[in-house]
Amino acid sequence: MGKGNGAGNHAGHMDAIYRTQRHFYDVTRKYYLLGRDRLIRELAPPRGGTVLEIGCGTGRNLIAAARAWPEARYFGIDISEAMLETARAKVQAAGLAGRITLAQGDATAFDAEALFGVSRFDRIFQSYTLSMIPDWQGALREGAGKLAPGGRLDVVDFGQQEALPGAFKRLLFAWLARFDVEPRQALPVVLQQIGGAQGLVDQFTPLYRGYAWAGQLSTPISTAISTSAA
Repeated sequence: MGKGNGAGNHAGHMDAIYRTQRHFYDVTRKYYLLGRDRLIRELAPPRGGTVLEIGCGTGRNLIAAARAWPEARYFGIDISEAMLETARAKVQAAGLAGRITLAQGDATAFDAEALFGVSRFDRIFQSYTLSMIPDWQGALREGAGKLAPGGRLDVVDFGQQEALPGAFKRLLFAWLARFDVEPRQALPVVLQQIGGAQGLVDQFTPLYRGYAWAGQLSTPISTAISTSAA
């Protein structure tokens, strides 16, 4: 899939960051990317359903989800080919190549039908990706627009540390900035705006005293029922 200059520049930037980090990414991130396993535990895709991770990185989350919910099909995109190289190897080693399909794609604009032969998904999730995507609002809109009837988009990312000491927040944000990571203060408002524009129900939950924020956009139950009945 072709990429414009902006997406191409971002892809190159991500490859530069993760060309080395990808080899020890999962070992280090498990200590501070909190809320990922909570998201996977609550994923609950329907039997035979489709699950897409936008910004799948090393494939860690998709592998965990595929093991937790074995009756669904899994798909992942990432803009970094370096990360995808690692993800493909991990998926193969886990024996899940038949259930997890990976492709390179820009979170803000991708053709799921062309990449996977699937245009809509029962579950979509974005784990600690919005804080690294320049057009993070576009990435949220893109994901929300690819939900199947009855579908749900789940997000977890860094919060604003609102119930933690100010010194901790300053140190954390300064450290994150070194890796071009910017926690999105406007996330609750943007979830509400996108939900209103696309007819979705929004939900927002601070986790761990605001260390992490979780959000959801879901198809209203009445809409899902009427669509399936038709």
